[in-house]
Amino acid sequence: MKNILVLMSLFLSNFILSAQKSYSESSILMGSSFEITVVALDEDFAKESLAIAKKEIIRIENLISSWDQKSETSRINKNAGIGAVEVSKELFDLIFRAQQISKLSSGAFDLTFAAVDKLWNFDGRESEMPNPDALKASVFNIGYQLIELNEQSLTVFLPKKGMKIGFGAIGKGYAADSAKQLLVERGVLGGIINASGDMNTWGTKPDGSSWTIGIVNPMNNKKVFSWFSLEHNAVVTSGDYEKFTQINGRRYSHIIDPRTGIPSQGIVSCTIFAGKAELADAIATAIFVMGVESGLFLIDQLPDIEAILIDDSGIIHCSKNIEIEEN
Repeated sequence: MKNILVLMSLFLSNFILSAQKSYSESSILMGSSFEITVVALDEDFAKESLAIAKKEIIRIENLISSWDQKSETSRINKNAGIGAVEVSKELFDLIFRAQQISKLSSGAFDLTFAAVDKLWNFDGRESEMPNPDALKASVFNIGYQLIELNEQSLTVFLPKKGMKIGFGAIGKGYAADSAKQLLVERGVLGGIINASGDMNTWGTKPDGSSWTIGIVNPMNNKKVFSWFSLEHNAVVTSGDYEKFTQINGRRYSHIIDPRTGIPSQGIVSCTIFAGKAELADAIATAIFVMGVESGLFLIDQLPDIEAILIDDSGIIHCSKNIEIEEN
């Protein structure tokens, strides 16, 4: 009897695998390309799931947008230096988590970077470093530690006039996490959300195999140097393959250090593996600013987070639990 039950279980598993299909939809959301893929047994269920995910991402965009004058984020920014703004618990918690990452990275990641003065174009026009006074002035209104959060009243206050918060470094990741959570709760068997290269996966492909992602070689962005299998995980890659500047023979990334106003140096590609895309997004930005040595030191202190860094000499650096088989 036991053998019969085992055989029936195997038969049902194989039948489900053979009946599963993947369904995808691509959209421009949050100003970026989103491709959502779900694994399902039924086409109507899959289409409904894709619509639910898309609707959730649009909802998140409306919540965190600094362009929408009616959003909670815009109200916080408009009241900088004036008064505290009551917000939803969802946005309050997102700001709180971002502030914790700022503390972990000693300000290398900073939600208030939105207030930076634009000194850099990264289009080849830069020929010399801005003067120290201009650099100092460019980051005058930046400071995550100044954000005042009141958990009892769910209010957020930016005490300096001119301060701003922005979610450009974590917004896509948070939206992908939220959409994924809804789909998992709905019973979607597996899927992958690709937010312009920020990947968030769960379950498996229709044939039962793992989702795979390739890490691009920054010295030749048409070539993948290594492949990784993912299940219930997120991976984010930040790179300066096309957006950087060179001054006096030194290469500067488009990711600017919010503490100094100076573009980061040393890293040309940073890939972060984490349980949440929001966290991976923020950590990737921070590591770019911190550099190889300090960045890997931080990663190795954090549970369930790994990194692959490529420096501007093309050398690959990995956190302690990463093993690469290069192509």
